[in-house]
Amino acid sequence: MRNLLFHEIHQKSRLSVKEVNEVLKEFDLYSSQWSILFCLKQLGAMTQKEIWQYLHVEAPTVTRTLVRLEQSGWIVRREGKDKRERIVDLSDQAEQLMPKIEQRVIELEEKLLSGLTDEEQQQLVALIKKIGAQPSEKDV
Repeated sequence: MRNLLFHEIHQKSRLSVKEVNEVLKEFDLYSSQWSILFCLKQLGAMTQKEIWQYLHVEAPTVTRTLVRLEQSGWIVRREGKDKRERIVDLSDQAEQLMPKIEQRVIELEEKLLSGLTDEEQQQLVALIKKIGAQPSEKDV
């Protein structure tokens, strides 16, 4: 079962990325860009370092994606406490389009999860969040 588990997670991840990329074409976005925009929408302005740490993505990859998002008008970057630190936030354009994008992504999620009951969906989310989480002292 264990060998099958990560294979299944990987396959479903690939499927969801493919499907979300189709939905995001309307906005000239890709899933990696959407991840950053969603992160900023949920958590507010963040440093570039906070973004790559939160998303578990290498810093150069995040930096390249941020450059593209900035050039496309989705984000704004400004200097932080020192010249090396960059604070990233959603642009006004992004703020206006986020509800429409989120609605499209929600519709896709509903389609992909239509075979699960509400309870199963909640259970799935809870289980996925447990993967890779540090065990608490009571679990040891």
